[in-house]
Formats: sequence, C-alpha cells, structure tokens
Amino acid sequence: MDDKLKQYRESINNIDAALVFMLAERFKITQAVGEYKAQNSLPTADPAREQEQIARLRQLASAANLDPEFSEKFLRFIIDEVIRHHERIREESN
Repeated sequence: MDDKLKQYRESINNIDAALVFMLAERFKITQAVGEYKAQNSLPTADPAREQEQIARLRQLASAANLDPEFSEKFLRFIIDEVIRHHERIREESN
C-alpha cells in the first residue's frame, strides 16, 4: 500500500472512531431521556420532535455538501433505535 492511501485510511479510521464515540455519548443522553420519559409516563416517541430533527439535519447536510437523503436515512436509523431503547426501558420499569 502506498503512503497516500495509508494516510487516507488512517484519517478514515480516526473519523470512524470519533463517530463511534459520538454515537456512544448520544445514546448515553437518550438513555437518560428514556428513563425520564418512563418515570413521567411520557410517550416513547415524539413525531413532531423527530420531524424537526430531520429537517434540521437535512439543512445541515445541505450546508456541508452532504446528501440530505443520506443524512435523513442515517438519523431515521438512530431515531428508530432510540425509540426501541425507550420502549425497552418502559417495559422494564413496569
């Protein structure tokens, strides 16, 4: 492997690591949100909030020259996982 390709791959590896750690932090917070919702009998999903987040992320993606469709799919995947976690928390608290 040449040095340039190695450098690109090292950068990709660093970015991937940062993404994993950022997702871990995000899920720590959403875990706390799920516990709060369960304790306060709030719904596990908030469609209005989800739509706001998707619109905001699509706008950020456009500004960053990233495909808004991709960013929406990515966020939808995360939101669906968060909702699944919140539902599990609710079941465990009953």
